[in-house]
Amino acid sequence: QVQLVESGGGSVQTGASLMLSCAASGGTVSNYTMSWFRRAPGKERQFVASSIGIGGATYYTNSVKGRFTISRDNDKNTVYLQMNSLKPEDTAVYYCAANPRFYYDQSQYDYWGQGTQVTVSP
Repeated sequence: QVQLVESGGGSVQTGASLMLSCAASGGTVSNYTMSWFRRAPGKERQFVASSIGIGGATYYTNSVKGRFTISRDNDKNTVYLQMNSLKPEDTAVYYCAANPRFYYDQSQYDYWGQGTQVTVSP
């Protein structure tokens, strides 16, 4: 059973940066696709970014391309989401998820963290 714990959220102003971390236990992140999703107020949880365990490919939703970077440190069993040039529309609860295979669809993910709040003020 993989357990995921996110950290690094906070309240910032437009244009600021934050780095989210997702620490995994009970499994090795190198064996999983590690993804970030977010749920904005009043909206469904949506895909943000993924890092494929084998091969290292990354995928991003269009609205964060060029601003967000997903990375992983397999030695620390941790995945990161570096978020730059934050906008108010990035305000959401951010969730880390893991699955042996890559999916955009959140329903396919087996393991989830508890989420961390990111609030971006104008």
